[in-house]
Amino acid sequence: MTMDRVYNFAAGPSTMPEAALETAAREMLNYKGSGMSVMEMSHRSKAYQDIFDQTEAILRELMHIPESYSVLFLQGGATGQFAAIPMNLLSEGGSADYIDTGNFAHGAMVEAKKYGNIRCAASSREENYIRIPNLEPSIFDPRADYVYITTNNTIFGTRYAELPETGSVPLVADMSSNILSEVFDINRFGVAYAGAQKNVGPAGLTIVIVRKDLLGRAQSICPKVLDWTVMTDKGSMLNTPPTYAIYMAGLCMQWLKEQGGVAGIEKVNIEKARLLYDVLDESSFYRAPVEKKYRSRMNVTFTTPSPELDAAFVKAASSEGLVSLKGHRLVGGIRASIYNAMPVEGVKKLAEFMKKFEVENK
Repeated sequence: MTMDRVYNFAAGPSTMPEAALETAAREMLNYKGSGMSVMEMSHRSKAYQDIFDQTEAILRELMHIPESYSVLFLQGGATGQFAAIPMNLLSEGGSADYIDTGNFAHGAMVEAKKYGNIRCAASSREENYIRIPNLEPSIFDPRADYVYITTNNTIFGTRYAELPETGSVPLVADMSSNILSEVFDINRFGVAYAGAQKNVGPAGLTIVIVRKDLLGRAQSICPKVLDWTVMTDKGSMLNTPPTYAIYMAGLCMQWLKEQGGVAGIEKVNIEKARLLYDVLDESSFYRAPVEKKYRSRMNVTFTTPSPELDAAFVKAASSEGLVSLKGHRLVGGIRASIYNAMPVEGVKKLAEFMKKFEVENK
């Protein structure tokens, strides 16, 4: 970490690997002798197609994605996929089961209800989302077109400790805040998707990984820009894709590969989370609301004894180069987002600041 950069704990857009940013800076005006920036290139050019293909290839390598899955680089964010999912997967007269574990999971469920029969199979909403609900296989409708989950809940700081067993019903997962941060068996999913701006790269890119046997089911009302079959057939280039965000994502994935891939960074992420949760567990000053089993490794949420002290914490931390620690407006408090690119040194500095702040404010 260079001296003029802060430790950025923002929930997204979030910190990115310095190596990726430095490469982008070097290549800004002249990408590999082309005489132009990547952001100036035609998405139909061979030079850009090579960038696109390399980015898809490294994502497939990192996540062990077989050829039986289509990988799409789209726009519209995870929110766009809230509508795309039911329009691509809900059969006429069919239904889907949703697990309500946070603001984004709830929002996806509300959006999906516009397009068909959606059932809330389980929820922790009445408990303020402090845990993942019990997901015995018997709660799911075996005739459902799909089961929908959000693997990590950014605002409330919860994470699925294990994936639900859904039998032959495809599992659809919003992985926006923990994709590439821990090892997942992609074969467990019918669809996995993510906004890039937390663990993958800059805002503007949405990754959709869909099992090919689920293509070809889109409702007639589905706009072609949200139709996974159309986008697969067009190589994600029905319209101009987010070209520069895809390039940046490729640079970030290359950095991740150099860290030992997903398995390597998962070990680092477990250690980073432990540093903060150890401080919280040993403290009588801070309160961490999430049940321990379901604690997120990406978004550590906590409070001090009062909203006034929460605000003082955020202000004092910022003055020491620890920024963007204010909790989401829905829940308040403090949130440290420690995605892949947050170095261990930044987390250690925050842990030491937490101890110091407690001593000074008890």
